[in-house]
Amino acid sequence: MARLLELYKNKVLPELKEKFRHKNPMAVSRLVKVVVNMGVGKAIENRKILEDAQKHLGLITGQRPVATKAKKSVAGFNLREGNLIGCKVTLRGRRMYEFLDRLFNVALPRLRDFRGISPRSFDERGNYTLGLSEQIIFPEVNIEDIEFTQGMDITIVTSGKSKEESKELLRLLGAPFGE
Repeated sequence: MARLLELYKNKVLPELKEKFRHKNPMAVSRLVKVVVNMGVGKAIENRKILEDAQKHLGLITGQRPVATKAKKSVAGFNLREGNLIGCKVTLRGRRMYEFLDRLFNVALPRLRDFRGISPRSFDERGNYTLGLSEQIIFPEVNIEDIEFTQGMDITIVTSGKSKEESKELLRLLGAPFGE
């Protein structure tokens, strides 16, 4: 069993149940999914860049990414509807917990001048979105293989009914929140 999943079941679930006075354990906030997205605008000119981004995202998440297409045409960016412009992965279950464990305990502390993640990045439904500027903070990616650094967005979807409940869930799971 994933270490973070064990932590959730043994420690986080009872604490959240007590703190928010839930009578039913199914009402307690839990992680639903994690979506990792890489928007690769340079893929319009060079298809190899998108393939490299897909390879790196697959190494980081342990799951094969899906290519994303442009929904609209934008003349200023030489973008046509249907062009491949990125890739994404949706993680659930054991892979989701393992990815978050590596993100919180290995990757984020490797950032230069890291003082914690922003506690203000929650939406109204309690989901958290985090933007990273480069993929090399993950130890799975070999620095010699990288021709360009690529950022990514990580969205953590929770079943929390409020920002406070979701923030407490992530804090108890080990999310390194700053000030």
